[in-house]
Amino acid sequence: MKEELIARVVQVLQINMSWMTWNLFLAFIPLALSVWLFRMRRGGTWLWWLGFLVFYAFLPNAPYLLTDVIHLIDDIRTIQSVWMITLVLIPLYLLVILSGFEAYVISLINWGHYLHRIGKSQWIWRVETITHFLCAVGVYWGRFLRFNSWDFITQPDAVLTKGVEEILGKQPLVIIAITFVVLAGLYWIMKRVTLGLSQSNSRIGMNSERTNSNTPNI
Repeated sequence: MKEELIARVVQVLQINMSWMTWNLFLAFIPLALSVWLFRMRRGGTWLWWLGFLVFYAFLPNAPYLLTDVIHLIDDIRTIQSVWMITLVLIPLYLLVILSGFEAYVISLINWGHYLHRIGKSQWIWRVETITHFLCAVGVYWGRFLRFNSWDFITQPDAVLTKGVEEILGKQPLVIIAITFVVLAGLYWIMKRVTLGLSQSNSRIGMNSERTNSNTPNI
């Protein structure tokens, strides 16, 4: 019985690892682009603007991982073991989902850093709000209409026609509104946690440097 349960867990993990790895890869694309765009470069060139468009095209992939919790429900029904679900499945899903959303948070923090650097700090909260809305639409398109980021290039007409038509209905607007609230709320929390940890590490590094500088050489 135990061997059969373990075999079932391994099978579920093997199936999940493929889409989890792929979705995390897509989530980390905008994170990598945010470092390049907002930390290493200054805007103005055509290459920067191209990267900026690609950044926003792929950004919804990061919060999209929140919706992958539906796979957890299916896996729980398949395994039906409280211990395996608690010790294996739930921690794995939490790790993947939080990693994807943290990529979203850091990407927007980098975007805000760029705005602050060019003297547009007053625009940070506006940009964050607009981004949450755009990503809420993108998450809806991805989960319910099954659009991908590259569909903006391969079938832009379908994205603009079907995508816009679908979100004008009452149910899609409600789903998008709920998604927006969830994204904005989680982002507000995770941003403060991330910045708090970053500042804490900076203080530890500064204190360590001071200690080393005050330590006599032997």
